[in-house]
Amino acid sequence: MERGLYIAASGMISEQMRQDAIANDLANASTPGYKADRVTQASFGDLLLSNTQTGATIGPLGMGSYADSMVTDLSPQATRVTEEPLDLAIAGEGFFGVQTPQGLRYTRNGQFTTSPQGTLVDQLGNAVVGRGGGTIQVRADGTVDARTVGVFRVNDAVKQGDNYFQGAAAGQADGQVQTGALEGSGIDPARVMVDMIASFRHYEAGQKVITTIDDTLRRTSTQVGNATGGSV
Repeated sequence: MERGLYIAASGMISEQMRQDAIANDLANASTPGYKADRVTQASFGDLLLSNTQTGATIGPLGMGSYADSMVTDLSPQATRVTEEPLDLAIAGEGFFGVQTPQGLRYTRNGQFTTSPQGTLVDQLGNAVVGRGGGTIQVRADGTVDARTVGVFRVNDAVKQGDNYFQGAAAGQADGQVQTGALEGSGIDPARVMVDMIASFRHYEAGQKVITTIDDTLRRTSTQVGNATGGSV
């Protein structure tokens, strides 16, 4: 079977995964505290070719690429002032803790609100965790004491969904909570659009390779197969 088909197809599949990650990043370009994902690519091991008659080395043949892993950029982003009393941002390292039905999760999105019970919750109604591990009470004037909000250091943070993270808590982090502000998204739309165009061009190149090989095989089967004598 023609190896070129598999090489081109593997490259197209890895580019599809890259495009999915890029599209998700673009969709969250305005989401507070969102962290960008990067799909890393690697190549399959090369096949070393040799002359079947003499055994002399001809050279390596690449076997295509594949999506190796998904890496999240956890770098803190600049904050923007919103003047909303329940908007919180972390200046520096650390995560907010949120108690979800699936267990404790962490986030940098501090766009919080008040529950019917008067406690601080996120946009999905999950309770925000305080420094002591309990809930955070919202004051009568609609504000919270930033000193009561937990800022956690999380080792080996892994993204769960778009804005939650799971990992091993390692005590309080050094980041400081700012009220009336939100951390910006970690997406640079201009750069992401350039990445999207580059990925699309790579995908198109794989398509052209497959089309060319398919056309060559078709001609081989229809023309060479009908050859008689020394003529084609």
